[in-house]
Amino acid sequence: MGWLNIRIYPDPILKKLAEEVSDIDEKIRKLIQDMTETMFFGSGGIGLAAPQVGIGFRLAVIDKSLGKKESPLVIINPKIIAAEGEVMGEEGCLSFPETYAPIKRAKRIEVEFINPKGKFVRMVVEDYLARVFQHEIDHLDGTLILDRMNRLRRDFIKMRYLKRMKRQGKMT
Repeated sequence: MGWLNIRIYPDPILKKLAEEVSDIDEKIRKLIQDMTETMFFGSGGIGLAAPQVGIGFRLAVIDKSLGKKESPLVIINPKIIAAEGEVMGEEGCLSFPETYAPIKRAKRIEVEFINPKGKFVRMVVEDYLARVFQHEIDHLDGTLILDRMNRLRRDFIKMRYLKRMKRQGKMT
């Protein structure tokens, strides 16, 4: 196993629509292991989508224990099939280091996905876990937290982020 490099904005892969996983083979199982290790020990995140590590597949790992580093929920080819309610909450993103903003999300969602054993799963999640699911599925759709903000907030956060990244030598 190994930690993967997290792609940061404005890496173009973050804006691409990820492709469906057609076969859960050894390559995908290895990717799941590496993403899990990266999420738990290399990034401090509670969710990680394959595009964030440079892989254009519809696959994400979610820390359903929300910080306790227990076995993750692996979602392959996920789809939100129903959503209810709205709630505003602070979100950060591993691909936008040190950047947080209020983002509106559905309070409760019903989602379908395939698990690593190839089994179809349908579940309902609420509150914070629903937020994490929606955030990771957004990554699979090429949608970033910037895309969920109004123009004024987006321009301000983007400007502040890009200045900070340049100052830290992470961008030219």
